[in-house]
Amino acid sequence: MKVILFGASGMVGHGVLLECLRDPAVTEIVAIVRAPLGRGEPKLREVVHKDFTDFSAIESDMAGADACFFCLGVSSAGMGETRYSRITHDYTMAAAYALVRLNPSMTFVYVSGLGTDGTEQGRIMWARVKGRTENALLRLPFKAYMFRPGFIQPLDGIKSRTRLYRALYAVSVPLIGLWQALSPASIVTTRQVGRAMIRVAREGYSKPHIEPTDIQQLS
Repeated sequence: MKVILFGASGMVGHGVLLECLRDPAVTEIVAIVRAPLGRGEPKLREVVHKDFTDFSAIESDMAGADACFFCLGVSSAGMGETRYSRITHDYTMAAAYALVRLNPSMTFVYVSGLGTDGTEQGRIMWARVKGRTENALLRLPFKAYMFRPGFIQPLDGIKSRTRLYRALYAVSVPLIGLWQALSPASIVTTRQVGRAMIRVAREGYSKPHIEPTDIQQLS
C-alpha cells in the first residue's frame, strides 16, 4: 500500500509515520513536507514542497497512491478565521482535489477534532472551519474518513510542536492514569491513531466520522 502523508513533522503525523514504518502492509510512504525530516528509512520518500495551495509540480509523486493520511494542522489559538481557514480548509482541499483526480479509488483520512461542527453554523470558529472541511471532503468521489480524536497521548518520545499543547501535556501526564480509569473512551494514543488509519485504509469502516471509541476499536 502506497501512502501519502501530510503533517509528518507534527505530533499526530509523526505518530502515524512511525506506525506506517512498522506496518508491513505499507510498502511506500511519500511524506509531503515543507522541510526535510532527515530520516533514512528505505520505504520513506520525502518530497519537499512549499506551496500547499498548488500541487501540480509534484503530481507524479502523488500518483498511484492507495491512501492519504492528512495530519497537517495548526492550533486556532490567537489566529483569525481567515488565516486558520486557509491552513485548515484551503490546504486540505487543494491536496484532496489533486489526489482525487490522480487516484479516484484511493482512501482519504483527515484528522479533524472531537466537537467539530458539521452544521458549519456554530459559535466556535475552529469547529466551523473543520466542519466545512469535513463536508467538502465527503462530497468528493473517493472514500473519505474523518478522524475526530479527543485527547491524544503522544508515545515513542513524540512531542507537540505547539508550545501551548506541550504545556498542557506536561501538566496532564501525572493525571493520565486517573483520567483513563475514569473515562477510558476519552483518550487515544498516537500509536492507536496510526494503526486505526492504516486499518481503515485497508478495510474501510461502517461510518465516515471516526471518534475516540472507534479509534480504540480499530487499533
